[in-house]
Amino acid sequence: MVYVLYNSKACNGNIQEKLDGLKRLYESKEKRIEFKSVLEITDYKSFFDSINEDDDVIIAGGDGTLNRFVNNIEGLEIKNPLYSYAAGTGNDFLKDVKDKVLNGIVQINKYIKDLPIVTVNGKEYRYLNNVGFGIDGYCCEVGDKLLLESDKPVNYTSVAIKGLLFHFHPANAKITVDGVTKEYKKVWLAPTMNGRYYGGGMMITPDQDRLNEDRLVSCAVFYGTGKIRTLMIFPKIFTGGHVKYTKHLDFMQGHEIKVEFDRPTALQIDGETFTNITEYTVRSGKGLKLKKDEKKLENV
Repeated sequence: MVYVLYNSKACNGNIQEKLDGLKRLYESKEKRIEFKSVLEITDYKSFFDSINEDDDVIIAGGDGTLNRFVNNIEGLEIKNPLYSYAAGTGNDFLKDVKDKVLNGIVQINKYIKDLPIVTVNGKEYRYLNNVGFGIDGYCCEVGDKLLLESDKPVNYTSVAIKGLLFHFHPANAKITVDGVTKEYKKVWLAPTMNGRYYGGGMMITPDQDRLNEDRLVSCAVFYGTGKIRTLMIFPKIFTGGHVKYTKHLDFMQGHEIKVEFDRPTALQIDGETFTNITEYTVRSGKGLKLKKDEKKLENV
């Protein structure tokens, strides 16, 4: 049996065509398929207890849908084969693992283990792709407002350009990686990445491997530029060409990364927006395990 857990709000609410394609795919394989809205599932433990361990479960949606799923199953031991089906607007996770994707589908069991955890306003969230802080968070904030005003798709590139030129103002920042602090002036963005892509296809950290042995995360800092220089470099993030601008781009890896801005700005976690934020802290999945093991030894 194949269970498809879909987000009816994904793909700007136009997900039905995607689901029809998925249905045709599995019917051609003579497999039974059942669709269930994620909005109807209030208890994931009960859901997984109600199905067989060899049943396939497909999460149909975008990065936001996957983010909610990995947080909703926190603490559960799931033995079912889990898959992601590209039915969102950005699908940065699928871009990052595209060599493993077949017919828009990829198995995700290994990718959702030992995920990093970000702390914002005292609350913890697991994330699959990224925590964005700066103009990327600003773009999500503006995009959310536009979606409330209209059902038209948001042009985030246009939002970013207008923000760079007129509305968004960079902040000064302190960034601490595994206990070592650096200070930066005029920071436009400072995301901490578990994968390479964010923002609908921007390859901000080309060297980040989400399955690296130590589960290190990467922080990219874009800083020290005026509006015109920023506007010139910014589009190159889509191809990874920004990395050569070493005077204005800094890349750091670590188990624990803390980013502090000197003024509040918007932040996004896999596309979910948080406003008026001044800092966040990320701890990598393996770093979390090491700390737990240390506490166990203290109690022996």
